[in-house]
Amino acid sequence: MKQESGTDVTEFILLGFAGQNKFWHILFIIFLVIYVTSLMGNIGMIILIKIDSGLHTPMYFFLQHLAFVDLCYTSAITPKMLQNFIRTDKSISFVGCLMQLLVYGAFATSDCYILAAMAVDRYVAICNPLRYPVVMSQRVCFQLLLGSYFMGFLNGCVNTSFIFSLNFCKSNTINHFFCDEPPILALSCSNVDFNILLLAAFVGFNLSVTLLVVIFSYIYILAAILKISSLAGRKKAFSTCVSHLTAVTIFYATFSYMYLHHGTSETQEQEKAASVFYGIMIPMINPLIYSLRNQDVQEALKGIKKKCC
Repeated sequence: MKQESGTDVTEFILLGFAGQNKFWHILFIIFLVIYVTSLMGNIGMIILIKIDSGLHTPMYFFLQHLAFVDLCYTSAITPKMLQNFIRTDKSISFVGCLMQLLVYGAFATSDCYILAAMAVDRYVAICNPLRYPVVMSQRVCFQLLLGSYFMGFLNGCVNTSFIFSLNFCKSNTINHFFCDEPPILALSCSNVDFNILLLAAFVGFNLSVTLLVVIFSYIYILAAILKISSLAGRKKAFSTCVSHLTAVTIFYATFSYMYLHHGTSETQEQEKAASVFYGIMIPMINPLIYSLRNQDVQEALKGIKKKCC
């Protein structure tokens, strides 16, 4: 990658947040606690599902990989952000920026598809319970999972390769706390119309397809639950969906906010705050949702606690 002057672009500068030099110690402690909580929560969820035989079902197979994906994409951006709080040198190498964007984009997209696969799993479990073991077989689960990872890395690789083939002559200072696509495109002196169109196409396709799968799955789930005569039966059926529905609502509401407000009068600092929520907060929130609102996970935790005691 070269600037118009002919000099190689070897690094970028991440500006971070406004006022972070003044309040760096407070921000560092807050985000360090959030990141450590995310690590412990997601790693703990992966281990719990692995060792508890009662959680060896399609739903928790997807949940285990959801925890892994959350762990990967928050780890792509948070350590560098924490490092920039305590260092005067806020540079990131060209290769480091490329890898950060690739890993973040790939795993964040995979997150969408895994949430959609979990919605399909809940639909089959509630609407076709007798055929559930056949429909959601181990082979089908692996195919859905591989498809999720494939779509994630396709999105990450295509967008990253097109962005880093551009020329940069305006500046090498990124007004963000990580290498995200819009602030990088703002630095290019090349024609970025195709890149913007490509980004909009991928984001629009991934979000719309996965969201439609979730919406239609829950329409059928709701219709099936309303047909159950007893109130206790309705509560039991819906309780299996509460954790997933909560995680889906938070995830898609945040992404919708980001892209529906893009290009409006929202300030860059507000967009950074939204990026913090879906890039750093959601990976911390998801394990809490599935541990606090899920009866099976609670029982597994109680079993582990009894064994330890």
